[in-house]
Amino acid sequence: ELSTEDAETAFCTLANREDLNPEEGSIHHCLYQFTRNEKLTETNKLLCDVCTQRHYGPKNNIKSEKKYVYTNAKKQMLISLAPPILTLHLKRFQQAGFNLRKVNRHIKFPEVIDLAPFCTVKCKNVAEGNTKVLYSLYGVVEHSGTMRSGHYTAYAKMRSMNNRLPDLVLRGQSPQALETEPVKGQWFHISDTHVQAVSASKVLSSQAYLLFYERLL
Repeated sequence: ELSTEDAETAFCTLANREDLNPEEGSIHHCLYQFTRNEKLTETNKLLCDVCTQRHYGPKNNIKSEKKYVYTNAKKQMLISLAPPILTLHLKRFQQAGFNLRKVNRHIKFPEVIDLAPFCTVKCKNVAEGNTKVLYSLYGVVEHSGTMRSGHYTAYAKMRSMNNRLPDLVLRGQSPQALETEPVKGQWFHISDTHVQAVSASKVLSSQAYLLFYERLL
């Protein structure tokens, strides 16, 4: 969504990004890089209708002459609507010449994550004054093997029902109660028909491919 309502708050977030200081190799660092402020210059300049009209006159003459003015700009992708369920998909491959190579590096991820540093200051379903948008981890998908073959397994948390999710999904209502702890429950590792109870530390040490979080606040 392209927002042009208020240039003053266009690059503002719910929480100060500079206070985050994310650790490299963490999901916070991935999100920080994905939502960083980018400068569009040289061949990446933005076509500016206002500048074009100011320079060449009325818009109907511009198209006939095919003359446009491009200007330097800034771009930043931020979250404008905090989802009830947050799914993070990690890119687990990289180009190596003409081949694709799997990335096996461990990416650190927490049981509770705050999306506020990555949300626009006018995030639609966050109550005014809130500076936290918290999510609790409930599922992880892991892939073992190579780009050519391998096996998918999952970690899932058996937990009590989150009574706030229906309000979020059906009515878009923002949760009001402050929760900072992960939802209590037992983690299980699922591999085909084999299911085994595991600790949270085992889950957090996995090489995550997909991460599933549910909103707390």
